[in-house]
Formats: sequence, C-alpha cells, structure tokens
Amino acid sequence: MTEQAFSGAKIAILCGDEVLSLLRDDRPDIPFPGLWDLPGGGREGAETPEETALRELEEETGLLLDPALVVWREVFDSWVAPGRPPNWFLVAEVPEGVLDEPVLGDEGQELRWFEITEFLELNGAIPHMQTRLRVYLAERQGLGPC
Repeated sequence: MTEQAFSGAKIAILCGDEVLSLLRDDRPDIPFPGLWDLPGGGREGAETPEETALRELEEETGLLLDPALVVWREVFDSWVAPGRPPNWFLVAEVPEGVLDEPVLGDEGQELRWFEITEFLELNGAIPHMQTRLRVYLAERQGLGPC
C-alpha cells in the first residue's frame, strides 16, 4: 500500500503507562459522537501519514511533537466501508516532561490522560482505536498481532 492512497491518520501518544484521549463532540452529524478517541483526522493535500497525524494533534491539543518520537506506523482498512482509502495508525512513545500540558482545541469536549489499560477497557471509547492500540502493544511485547 503506498502512502499516496490514504484518507487519514490517528496517533496514540503514550507517556509511561498513559495514553492521551479526546472526548469527541456530541453531535449527530459526526462519526462516534460523544466517544473517547485518539488525536488525528483527515489528510490534507499530499501530506504523509506523519504530517497528517501531527498537524491534527497540534490542532486538537496544541501539542507540537517531534516526528522522531513516532515509533510505530501501520495502515488499516477503512472502518467506514470496504474499498475506501485506508487509514494510518501511528504511535509515539513520549518521555515524561517532553510535552507541555495539552490544551483542547476547537474540536472535542475534553482531553484526558488515561491509563492504557483503562482506555483499552473503556466502554465509551471508539472500538477500532482500542483494537489498533492493542495491535501495537502486542507487537511491542513481541507477541505479534492480536
């Protein structure tokens, strides 16, 4: 799969045993209203997956992330419908104290650091974001895909 054909990118920001999450707006005109999500969104122009995810991260949280902190990237089929361009999922492992406190942008209701295990078990989180994070964690532990 080339990077030329993708629709968007999400990024899990991990700091120790925590993950940064955004509570989506509760509007009927958006996917997954009122659920906990990970930063990211749609591709603009000819952006790379990293450019898409990092731009969206800055827009949604005010955080500027060094691209060198991105430790994993994987393409996944679209959750919208078969045949749609895929989406990228990236993970950044961030040492404590590297990032400023996130500040909610003009999308979403709340930003929160969750313990990773809490996020993975949270009924109010977007299921495919939990699944993608589990895939990364399994590979990080050397267990292969879930």
